[in-house]
Amino acid sequence: MAQPFSGTIFVDQDIISTTDPSAFVSSTYTGQGVETMYDYRVPGWVNVNAYHFTVLWDDGLSTVAMVNPEFASEAAAGAEAVIYGTALGKIPACLREGVDALWIHAGIASFGGGNNAIVIHTGRGQEYIDDGILEEAFVHEGTHCSLSPTYDADADWLAAQAADPDFISTYAESNPLTEDLSETYLMWLAVRHRPSRISVGNYNTILSTIPNRLTFLDAVACDLYPVTSEVGIAPVPAAATFVTVHPSPAHDLITVQVEGAVAGDARFQLYGADGRLVRSMDVLHTTSMDLAGLVPGVYHWTYSTELGTLAAGRVVVE
Repeated sequence: MAQPFSGTIFVDQDIISTTDPSAFVSSTYTGQGVETMYDYRVPGWVNVNAYHFTVLWDDGLSTVAMVNPEFASEAAAGAEAVIYGTALGKIPACLREGVDALWIHAGIASFGGGNNAIVIHTGRGQEYIDDGILEEAFVHEGTHCSLSPTYDADADWLAAQAADPDFISTYAESNPLTEDLSETYLMWLAVRHRPSRISVGNYNTILSTIPNRLTFLDAVACDLYPVTSEVGIAPVPAAATFVTVHPSPAHDLITVQVEGAVAGDARFQLYGADGRLVRSMDVLHTTSMDLAGLVPGVYHWTYSTELGTLAAGRVVVE
């Protein structure tokens, strides 16, 4: 039989959705330092004086976002650290345990996972955000970092692979020793814990194509937090803070909408592409910000408390 999918991150954008809870707590700038990071645009290893941000999640896990200095300022780099730290905080803890670093570059190029790091190119990342599959891509890359070193060559895994009717995707079939586990894990998460979020057809296809692989993963101890299961695996984290800024593109005003609990003072700051602070105000609830006098372009925003940066993003001003 032919493989049912080209790549599993494209199967369904709602396995982990943009509205699902994240374990993200904060991102804190700690300075710059020379790092050796992989860059798929080269492709190869590059040495850069990266911006460093400690990303904390509420389950005790953390990582370091290392952002290429091609982002013009600490603020612009920090916005990227928050965007991707928040999305990564939505995938299971067991897939974040092996992620010691996020290597963040500009450009449209591949994501990658391995060497206890995830390579992110923000042009491709924006495509994934637009398509609603950034979290699904992180499940794939997190599997590479956290489970592949133990299970890619495991005898029982390889036996399950051999016993199944086929690979779940052409990508897995083309790379059986390096991509099959990462391609499979997202499908296991879908059928075992999020079956209502995929079609009946896809559910049945996954079960019939990789039954032995699914059984193998059933036996792998994995903390799914903060992923909630339809059979009641994990609790939803409390007191999450969600910040949205709209419209984008904007003209005269933007609305900063804050949902959830905010402890202490909170400040919304808007930065130009050159890193210059252009607007700043205290925001605890939904508030409007005047954009009069700003030149058209892409601006970065951050929302911070004494805990660090809680949210960040971009807004286009026309």
